[in-house]
Amino acid sequence: MQTADIPALPRGVRLHYDAVRETWVLLAPERAVTLDGIGHAILSAVDGSRSFGDITAHLGQKFNAPAERIAEDSSGFLDALRARRFLDVRA
Repeated sequence: MQTADIPALPRGVRLHYDAVRETWVLLAPERAVTLDGIGHAILSAVDGSRSFGDITAHLGQKFNAPAERIAEDSSGFLDALRARRFLDVRA
């Protein structure tokens, strides 16, 4: 994932709080991914208009962590979701 890339959830994919399991999940048609706190924080910042660089800077400030480390971890996570078609990316 490049700094200028703009990640977005595709049509039919959404974040959802599962009250029964008391956890956040990423829902897609006939698929679901259970999210940990980090995954939820990353995807909560994905709004389809912010660039990957803006998202990592935001998360760095929010969690008082180095933006480079957040970019590294977030990139791997978002690339994996993209490969499974849970995420779209515009350049």
